[in-house]
Amino acid sequence: MSHKLSIDEYDALEQLSKLPRAAKPNACISRNAKRLTGIKLMAHRKDGGLELTDTGRQTLFIKQCIDGLRAIANDPETVLPGPVATFLGKKGHVEAVPDTDKLVISQRGRECLADIDATIASTKTR
Repeated sequence: MSHKLSIDEYDALEQLSKLPRAAKPNACISRNAKRLTGIKLMAHRKDGGLELTDTGRQTLFIKQCIDGLRAIANDPETVLPGPVATFLGKKGHVEAVPDTDKLVISQRGRECLADIDATIASTKTR
């Protein structure tokens, strides 16, 4: 994720990922399509429609993992989507509590969030 994306651009990626193939893109997707196709997160299909590229899917998944990690850090009762929970568990960022099967953030996950926050803070001051 070398490009800084706005909340609206992430929202457009999310909406496009859920859009049926034959459906017409909504205003949010259309408004952000030029930039997102320019940085290769979306692409135009031969039939004129838009689709996520592999890089777009990866970017969206990374954002979902970071958001999921923040959610677990703030509220251990949060239920994460299956692929996100599996990925974070395999990477050692979250751990399942044996008695309840709830997820809790691990030390590694806290360090990862602190690193992300520090990176965001340093880019804002530039």
